Amino acid sequence: MPELPEVETTKNGISPYLTGFTIEKIVVRNPKLRWEISPQLSEFKQVKVSHLSRRAKYLIIHTEKGAIIGHLGMSGSLRVVPQDSPIDKHDHLDIVMNNGKVLRYNDPRRFGAWLWTDNLADFHLFAKLGPEPLSAEFTGEYLFKKSRKKQTALKTFLMDNAVVVGVGNIYANETLFLCGLHPLKLAKNLTKAQCELLVQTIKQVLATAIAQGGTTLKDFLQPDGRPGYFAQELRVYGNKDKPCPTCGTKIESLVIGQRNSFFCPKCQKKA
Repeated sequence: MPELPEVETTKNGISPYLTGFTIEKIVVRNPKLRWEISPQLSEFKQVKVSHLSRRAKYLIIHTEKGAIIGHLGMSGSLRVVPQDSPIDKHDHLDIVMNNGKVLRYNDPRRFGAWLWTDNLADFHLFAKLGPEPLSAEFTGEYLFKKSRKKQTALKTFLMDNAVVVGVGNIYANETLFLCGLHPLKLAKNLTKAQCELLVQTIKQVLATAIAQGGTTLKDFLQPDGRPGYFAQELRVYGNKDKPCPTCGTKIESLVIGQRNSFFCPKCQKKA
């Protein structure tokens, strides 16, 4: 699944082709995604785009009529293509612009979403989301308070969108390794110093991934067709049985919350 840096990279890549231009129409070829595509989108005609933003892993296209909210799901991707480009069987939605370009959504697994709202402040999917990880609101003090009495495994705690959004599986693994914390450590046992280190490291890891174009995933490509390359710098994720880059001990893996977790048993202690 594309994670926060991939969505941020996508937003930055497509923004110049949408911002300030007008949506001539939206073509919906298959409305049945994770949720049915909002029928209002098919009615878009000559609607100007003001800007793009992101909330968690949701891409938001702000227009004079309301907000178009997209989620890439498990395998979705966006391309900016000429209007006469051939259509693939998994191209489910086209946002046709007045500059000769089309923002095309491709999703083989159809787990993504394209929704519309005229009241973004009360949009239901955003109601229970925690702060953005790169925001000033996400601090060590905040994380320490949220972790009190939490019997949850630390990795699960960090991936809870009600705690902080966008710390997906790959970046949770990398953050915990850099902090020397075991993924099964109970969140309630975190010290204030550990919370400060976690917040600092999460911000650093995500900012680096965004700057480098996102993590290379099998199903993710940037808008220009090039894969991201942050995967070249992954220290533990996907590296089971390979030597730890710090101490040389074999990286181990286990399943936590139905997600693969990778860690160094020597560098990352539960205590």
